[in-house]
Amino acid sequence: MAARGRWGRRGVIARLALVALLGLAGGPARAACGADPAPCVLDGRTYHAGLPAGPAKGAVVFLHGYGGSGRQAMANTGMVQPLLDRGYALIAPDGLPRAGSDRRSWAFLAPPDGPHDDAAFLRAVADDAAARFGLPRGRMVLAGFSVGGSMVAYAACRDPAGFAAFAPVAGNFWRPYPAGCGGPVRLLHVHGWTDGTVPLEGRRLRAGIEQGDVFAAMEIWRATNLCTRNNPDSTSAEGPLLHRVWRSCSPGSALQFVLHPGGHMVPPGWATLMLDWFEAP
Repeated sequence: MAARGRWGRRGVIARLALVALLGLAGGPARAACGADPAPCVLDGRTYHAGLPAGPAKGAVVFLHGYGGSGRQAMANTGMVQPLLDRGYALIAPDGLPRAGSDRRSWAFLAPPDGPHDDAAFLRAVADDAAARFGLPRGRMVLAGFSVGGSMVAYAACRDPAGFAAFAPVAGNFWRPYPAGCGGPVRLLHVHGWTDGTVPLEGRRLRAGIEQGDVFAAMEIWRATNLCTRNNPDSTSAEGPLLHRVWRSCSPGSALQFVLHPGGHMVPPGWATLMLDWFEAP
């Protein structure tokens, strides 16, 4: 956690305001875009940011799930604090409300197939945060939960060079699947074995709206990464986690699928798991 001595009295007051706003004891991160705290504004849209105590080693751009917000993502201390402690900034953009609803979500497809270009927005957020806070743009991970995880997958498919790595949680491609992706990526997908909201095999929500099969998504990523094996090169159980890793793939790419025994959630320890994977040679 950032040392209060670095901030002075005004910084402490700002942090207490953040604690009061979130209703948390010892809030997760110092406000980065104003002492009230105000979100960062970019082309009329908003994102939230938390910075580590010292120079940032990198950043995680984390996308909230359906109906959530960047502020709610910042309030997840179990996820946020390990990132800050490891020297990573957290950037939490806000999705736009869906048509006819006040619940925020993400648009997987760019116009004219989608209502707005969220993939371009996320890249602009990363560029803006790097310039605003002096973050290393080449060491940013795009991650997200549920429909935010699906947005990560579509952004990785469309713009594989947009981020250093991609880490969707409990969400990936929907049906119909993409016909192909732009190029190899570094991608870690984490999913709950007992997830009933986004089941591993997917589910039909209503006519024309159907979640995809996560194993089918991994097949797409194997093809995208030019992996020569369908089966993983290695599998291992570490505590309750099952790791499936493909290594016989395009140079510079990485592909790992981790199953945990829980349901629809960002599992405990995800931040450490993801950073260990990202920092591995």
